[in-house]
Amino acid sequence: MIFSVQVEFQKDYISVKEDKIRIGIKSKPIKGEANKEIVKKLARYFQVSTSCVIIRSGHKSKQKIIEVLS
Repeated sequence: MIFSVQVEFQKDYISVKEDKIRIGIKSKPIKGEANKEIVKKLARYFQVSTSCVIIRSGHKSKQKIIEVLS
């Protein structure tokens, strides 16, 4: 499935509605740490391995397109 993801910093939550996800993370966007946290949180939420969560676009943006493989 492909999701549109909105990232917020200094928060800790996940909200999924249809194909849109809002996620709050604690990591700072330095050296990919924020993207790693997003992948880990989404993998835990969807109960898949981290290799099944792929950031398709928006690596350096708060707006991302993420694919979750099952």
